[in-house]
Amino acid sequence: MKIPVVENVLKLNDEIARQNRLAFEAAGVYVVDLIGAPGCGKTALLEATLQKLGGILEIGVIAGDPATSRDAERLAGYCDNIVQINTGNGCHLDANQVRQAMGRLDIASLDLLFIENVGNLICPVGFDLGQHSKVGMFSVCQGADKAAKHPYLPLVAAAILLNKIDLLAHVPFDLQQFRADLKRINAAAPLLEISVIQNQIAPWLNWLTHACTGRGEHRAPEYQPGVAES
Repeated sequence: MKIPVVENVLKLNDEIARQNRLAFEAAGVYVVDLIGAPGCGKTALLEATLQKLGGILEIGVIAGDPATSRDAERLAGYCDNIVQINTGNGCHLDANQVRQAMGRLDIASLDLLFIENVGNLICPVGFDLGQHSKVGMFSVCQGADKAAKHPYLPLVAAAILLNKIDLLAHVPFDLQQFRADLKRINAAAPLLEISVIQNQIAPWLNWLTHACTGRGEHRAPEYQPGVAES
């Protein structure tokens, strides 16, 4: 009886996610579930984001990884509120894992919490963690067909990131086709074209600060390049 088992697992996950969301709302922290394939640049993006906004917002990170603590170690240089979750052979984070990690964070002190999900374009999409927004991340190195092949991520995403646009002249990536696929799947989600390595992430920072403005007692000022750029 596989179907009832799956339904029960998802039902339990959704209930814990609801509790997580209530806790986040009570704390006034805005929570982003960042989802993308391995190598798309999730950790590098968070490093850059912490550097840019760390002096403006109080930020925490829950880092998901199958086996190592390397992502958390990279981010620890920019963030004190960080928890590593190792999933072993699990292909995604679930609401209970996030619930356990929350107990090791001072969420009441945070304006913004990132959940860096396990590198995967499929499994993490179907699990509610209690987040306010899911953000999907792609890179030009993956090929322009990935949004069309994995439509469920852009379908539920509040925003889509396309990283490594500095490589567009060097890889066979059809940007117009990628844009058209995203528009067909979810026209409401903005496409934010960025290059983390070239420090071109202002569209992301602007979207992010607007998204978390007004959450509870915490207020996120609009990102201003002249102020936050280092």
